[in-house]
Amino acid sequence: MNIREASKEDFDAIWPVFKEVASAGDTYGYRRDTTKEQAFHLWMEYPRKTYVAEEDDKILGTYYIKSNNEGPGAHVCNCGYMVASTARGKGLATRMCEHSQQEAVKLGYKAMQFNFVASSNEGAVRLWNGLGFETVGTLPRAFNHPERGLVDALVMYKWLAE
Repeated sequence: MNIREASKEDFDAIWPVFKEVASAGDTYGYRRDTTKEQAFHLWMEYPRKTYVAEEDDKILGTYYIKSNNEGPGAHVCNCGYMVASTARGKGLATRMCEHSQQEAVKLGYKAMQFNFVASSNEGAVRLWNGLGFETVGTLPRAFNHPERGLVDALVMYKWLAE
């Protein structure tokens, strides 16, 4: 598996992954009917960098990295990860998160924060905890899960600097 910085030309292969994850509505705060053009802006233009994870020249996952805030908070980054359903359970999210932490340090970030992790996304919460992230806040009933209704959203944080 190879993880590399994405190019704008990669978006046609990223789009099916984005669409699948966003339209499910159970893990991301994106609109379920996000258009391809909106997704391009959210995933390719707005972040500082976007990466793809590929195997045999097929994109199986993707993540972005961006500053969580500007000014005094610019040393904290935020990342978002998406994995195609056909590639789940193979450790891809783990590899992308580990890669993103290394890239974050290279880009000068000292910490990483996930702002809005649906508490119902138990696999992600378990993974982020296993990679050293702490839940530093809970937003009661902030995420409207399509099947479970209103569930908590978690704010998770990890200090990266040594």
